[in-house]
Amino acid sequence: MTILFVLLSILLLVLLIVWAKINPFIAFLITSITAGFLLGIPAQDIAASVQKGMGNLLGDLIIIITMGAMLGKLVAESGAAQRIADFLMSIFGKKYIHWAMMLTGLVVGIPLFYNVGFVLLVPLVFTVAYQYRLPAVFVGMPLLAALSVTHGFLPPHPSPAALVAQFDANMGLTLLYGIIIAVPTILVAGPLFSQMLKKIPSSPLETFRASSKPEEELPGTFNSFFSALLPVVLLISTTVLALQVPEEHSFYPYILFVSDPGMVMLISLLVATFTLGLKMEVGMKELMDIYVVAVKDVSMIILIIAGAGALKQVLMDSGVSQVIADGLEGWEVHPLVLAWTITAVIRVCVGSATVAGLTTAGIIGPLIHDAGADPNLVVLAIGAGSLMFSHFNDAGFWMYKEFFNVSIKDTIKSWSVMETIVAVVGLFGVMILDWILF
Repeated sequence: MTILFVLLSILLLVLLIVWAKINPFIAFLITSITAGFLLGIPAQDIAASVQKGMGNLLGDLIIIITMGAMLGKLVAESGAAQRIADFLMSIFGKKYIHWAMMLTGLVVGIPLFYNVGFVLLVPLVFTVAYQYRLPAVFVGMPLLAALSVTHGFLPPHPSPAALVAQFDANMGLTLLYGIIIAVPTILVAGPLFSQMLKKIPSSPLETFRASSKPEEELPGTFNSFFSALLPVVLLISTTVLALQVPEEHSFYPYILFVSDPGMVMLISLLVATFTLGLKMEVGMKELMDIYVVAVKDVSMIILIIAGAGALKQVLMDSGVSQVIADGLEGWEVHPLVLAWTITAVIRVCVGSATVAGLTTAGIIGPLIHDAGADPNLVVLAIGAGSLMFSHFNDAGFWMYKEFFNVSIKDTIKSWSVMETIVAVVGLFGVMILDWILF
């Protein structure tokens, strides 16, 4: 009955989001409370369990998500994203323009949240497609694949960052492993797959073409790359440094302090405030206004994560996670494959990558711990599964269709298939890395 109640709770979550069109945050709260009653938590303890789950998860993430949103918005508003795209296109030229778009999506997508990145970078795709007279879907798919992969695989994006916190993984190692897996995944789902999409008709509206800044107003190439990628450099370098320096060394505590993801994002934002803001003669008030807008852009994501934390805590407090773990103990399935499969099923049902990833984390936490799977790879396996087959219940599906102005059939043939390729190739990458490392 316990597992039946969990399945009913997840079904309720799916119906509330997909059928009733209720906001995911509210849906999570309703589901968490319902699950608490079904699973036998005393009525007087349910509210406390919900609040504890929300507080614990957001306590680890609020700095990372808000600072990341601010940095991403500044990278776009300052023209750094445009400079990066222009530089890469000047290197690759028309023949290999789809490779330039892939690298643009990868580089800019690391600090930029997916929805923000889509809206801000897709107009660049249309400008390039118009300039070189190339099919828009062919030009854009590598960039979208890169944005999707960074959103699902790489901290400081909300879902992987939240999963790192839930599984006690190492943010730096997860990012390093994620980049190793992300590159071949993007290559297959982006430049290679896009070769099959040249004949898909697309007539993007002129409104969506990028309003480029004049050359003299753009930050320098080094400044743009440095400011956008500083969080990656700091996370990886401090992680490697911490492995090299003995724990008894006097500098070791300071390395741990700087390597904390929240501190990394704060340092990166402060540096970018100068390099992309004050140095470019942007006033402090204007910069702060950009940051306020950025936080508004991700406020609902933060609430959805809080709701997922509430459901996770209810499942933990009821003991159901251990029941499920015991029930799955006899399965002859690799824990990473199991994590990917559960996430993929929830993703197809619910539509949200973040919801799918965080829901799975609450269900399989004890099983993964007992199985001894590497938590960094668990984060990436769930991240890959959370991108499986985007369709009608995913906002990204409709954003792509409307921006590129393609038919439903062609949206499935291009966008939905691309997301499926990302999920499957991502799982293969995780399994290969697991085989090599362990």
